Amino acid sequence: MVVVIMAGGKGTRIASVNSEVPKSMIKVLGKPVLQYQIEVLRKQGYTDIVLVTGYLGNVIEDYFGDGKEFGVQIQYIREEVPLGTAGALYYLKDKISEDFLLLNGDIVFDVNIGRFAEVHKEKGGLVTILTHPNDHPYDSGVIIADSGGRVQGWKTREENRTWYKNRVNAGLHMISPQIPVRLETPERKDLDRDILKPLIPEQQLYIYDSPEYIKDMGTPERYHAVMEDIRSGLVQRKNLAEKQKAIFLDRDGTINRYVGFLADINDMELIGGAAEAIRMINKSGYLAIVVTNQPVIARGEVSFGQLDRIHCKMETLLGEEGAYVDDIFFCPHHPDRGFAGERPEYKTECSCRKPKDGMFRQAAEKYNIDLQQSWMIGDGENDILAGRNAGCQAAYIGREKRPDALFYKDLLSAVKEIVRNHK
Repeated sequence: MVVVIMAGGKGTRIASVNSEVPKSMIKVLGKPVLQYQIEVLRKQGYTDIVLVTGYLGNVIEDYFGDGKEFGVQIQYIREEVPLGTAGALYYLKDKISEDFLLLNGDIVFDVNIGRFAEVHKEKGGLVTILTHPNDHPYDSGVIIADSGGRVQGWKTREENRTWYKNRVNAGLHMISPQIPVRLETPERKDLDRDILKPLIPEQQLYIYDSPEYIKDMGTPERYHAVMEDIRSGLVQRKNLAEKQKAIFLDRDGTINRYVGFLADINDMELIGGAAEAIRMINKSGYLAIVVTNQPVIARGEVSFGQLDRIHCKMETLLGEEGAYVDDIFFCPHHPDRGFAGERPEYKTECSCRKPKDGMFRQAAEKYNIDLQQSWMIGDGENDILAGRNAGCQAAYIGREKRPDALFYKDLLSAVKEIVRNHK
């Protein structure tokens, strides 16, 4: 598979770090960002690379040449005039006949590309974009997708979006060769506005969600954060080819205020310190995964759409404080019958309702999680039993100590201790 890297950006926001080279050539711990990208690609067997250059493109060509020194083969597309983030795809018409990976040249990442390619093939759309949660969704465009991963909407930060799922475009795209064919002339094009968003009404744009490490270094603050993450080894550890560690979190009474069966979105309020705790998890390298029993579905008190809105509110509130959850697993079942308005199809014994460990097993399979190196934090007996049944270590938060779990007064106290021991 060919990999196309858009490496012609000027890096206006990060000019204070180095304004004399293209953004993709700014060095992080002694190596250009573009070199980190090429090394990740080569390690996974992707050695056929096309670099799209523009601003100070000669700096890139002088450094990488034909790529042999770096174990790859590099071709160049040189923009004589700026063609935006997608106009140069026109020149791929006669170069590429199969799906290709397109990525931004200013990101540091370590992603299992094979998994990404498999999902793209399964979806069958013209483009699949890699999406993930981030710590600043309030100033990012958020992607709205259905349960099958087909994109339904794309809201910019300027648009009205009351509650939203923290899902943003990470800058990696699997693209059909049909896309370059659609470009009739080599003119300035914006990838998001002119190429990707028009695919939504065609139902040809899909997402692949991943918690792997992808971060642009477009500002001095992010540049220094990326530097520390490379130094600590976090970037490589987050690749899903590596075994992951997770902190599983109950929802009601752990993240949000307990109000019994939460059926009204207005009752979704974060507990003080919860966002700070989850922000610590995000920075630690653990995955933050919610596992919650939601019998309100079986009882007929909340629809799947209403539950999704409640979770969107939770993610929005967390995002406003720089925190995010990597995924949410919920059990909609309840074994007992006899409630007015109940949904019989969900009145069943299942393998996912805590204290059973079905949700943990689903998460472990999806994200290659080592459950024995993971934690469950909750405020109820079923949370602790479920964590134990899954093989996790357990931490109980509440008013009374338990003999089978470490006891903490709240989520923040528990996470501080776990992360400190992890380090």
